[in-house]
Amino acid sequence: MTIPIRNHLLDIIKQKENYTDKELEKALTKDGTVITEGEFNKVLLDLEIMGLINVSWVTKENRRIEAVTEKIEEDEYEVQIKDNLKWKAASKATAKKIIVR
Repeated sequence: MTIPIRNHLLDIIKQKENYTDKELEKALTKDGTVITEGEFNKVLLDLEIMGLINVSWVTKENRRIEAVTEKIEEDEYEVQIKDNLKWKAASKATAKKIIVR
């Protein structure tokens, strides 16, 4: 079973997190993957539309291709609850020490 070129390209990008388009083309040819420039651009566009990569122009000829990493943001309310639970656990431990002494 063959891996779709889109998945293969994404795996390569995630290994280093960012490439120039020339470096990425070299990495593909090193792996033995033959792809036309048009197909390469289409796959990059598809991955960018899916939100998996960012493509930006560095110079007139070169593009920077970066893997998108998810940032998990904690809700302020949930952070307060966690802090409150830690405080309660610490105060119970302190109360047990006082009772034992």
